[in-house]
Amino acid sequence: MSFLLPFAEHWLQGVFTDVSRYVIFAVGVWLALWGVLAAPLAGRKIREGRPPARQLLIEFATSIRSIMIFSTVGLLSFGLFRAGLMHGPYIAREWGPAWFWTSLALMIVGHDAWFYWTHRLIHDRRLFGVFHRRHHRSNSPSPFTAYSFDLGEAAINALFVPLWMLLVPTQWPVAGLFMLHQIVRNTLGHSGYELFPATRDGRPLLSWLTTVTHHDLHHAQAGWNYGLYFTWWDRMMGTENPRYLERFAQAVRRQGREAEIKAVEAA
Repeated sequence: MSFLLPFAEHWLQGVFTDVSRYVIFAVGVWLALWGVLAAPLAGRKIREGRPPARQLLIEFATSIRSIMIFSTVGLLSFGLFRAGLMHGPYIAREWGPAWFWTSLALMIVGHDAWFYWTHRLIHDRRLFGVFHRRHHRSNSPSPFTAYSFDLGEAAINALFVPLWMLLVPTQWPVAGLFMLHQIVRNTLGHSGYELFPATRDGRPLLSWLTTVTHHDLHHAQAGWNYGLYFTWWDRMMGTENPRYLERFAQAVRRQGREAEIKAVEAA
């Protein structure tokens, strides 16, 4: 039984690390945006009202369950590495620092493609109830929605890292940075406040990145906006919500209008 000890230690370490990331960013974003900065960012709030406390508690508990599934599936790559069947981390280290950052960028782009196509797949009505209903019960999302998945969806999301590590030479610290990027984008994307910069005419300044409004519209109207980090798959495949730019402009201009009103009142 001693051969199981490293796997148990790795699983516990993975759970602890991912839970810590989730708690720090989900709770941190919630406290910052829904508490400390709620008043100054009121004009950037996408929807009226707030999700009930019961929803937040369920999302938190379900996200912890998803993290446990991530760590369990993660044992696959750990086992392959220990068995000498995964040489990618050694190869990647030999390729130097340039590949370190290149592989991180490629991993993020690769995950965006994985997410888009698996996300569209589980929106098929034959799969939706089993794989994706839990996430969409959060019609009005919160930062705690980030990992609020059904068991099947959690497993699909968890499979990406072992498959990537098996196929693409990637150092373990790169995988850690990728996971950090994932939870940051996920919590911000479900935050309910439009945080991304806009041009003067109310369009996204970085149009190739998904904004908070982009994903919020997916929760409101599930047949659109399947992308996670980037908008290009939705645009290429014709699945971007036709009212996305209009809704984004409404979110960013609302703050500008409120600022003008306050300036007039102060004068």
